Amino acid sequence: MPIYCDESGGIGKGVMTLATVYLDESATDAIVTEFRALTGHRGELKGSRIDLDERAVLLRLLAESDFVANVSIAISVTKAEPGEDRGDHDIAVYTSLLRQAIGGILPRAKGCAQVIMDDGRYGPKILSAIRSEIGKVTGPFGLAQLELSHISAGLQIADVIANSFFNRARVTERQGQFAALLQPMLDSGQIIMELLSQNTESEDQHSEER
Repeated sequence: MPIYCDESGGIGKGVMTLATVYLDESATDAIVTEFRALTGHRGELKGSRIDLDERAVLLRLLAESDFVANVSIAISVTKAEPGEDRGDHDIAVYTSLLRQAIGGILPRAKGCAQVIMDDGRYGPKILSAIRSEIGKVTGPFGLAQLELSHISAGLQIADVIANSFFNRARVTERQGQFAALLQPMLDSGQIIMELLSQNTESEDQHSEER
């Protein structure tokens, strides 16, 4: 079974989240199909386009499946150093989140090393370098491939999870609602959440220099 990866937010928003989802491909298709039947939702399933009630339906369907996910969140490390290019910093944070979230879910994924990423955030050259970094996490037999989110149910689910934690991390009037919605899956252990620290990002950058 593959690991699906998608992110939400960015350094300009002060929060970036990245979700890795491990679930059988046929199960992801069935869950998204059932979600659409229950909610009447059409088109690509994205966290930014569904309300809290619809999100609760999807989370219930996931809770009843073999779904597991790891979510890495960057808050303090989204701030770039003086003079640092914001685009380069965005890529560095994204790559660090990927390393952390994939590394965290691999033991729960029974050694699975097939990683599927959305190809919509960066250009081909940058994504090629990021895929190379993923290979260092997944090992010599690791495979990272790019897919379009609108044709991958697994990526759509990862998008909703990442977006939900993005809204949980942001200080808004809806923050508490998102926290309450996600807490049962954190309590059950189906979702594991981890903050990306400045030390983690620094270690990753040093490893790139070696």
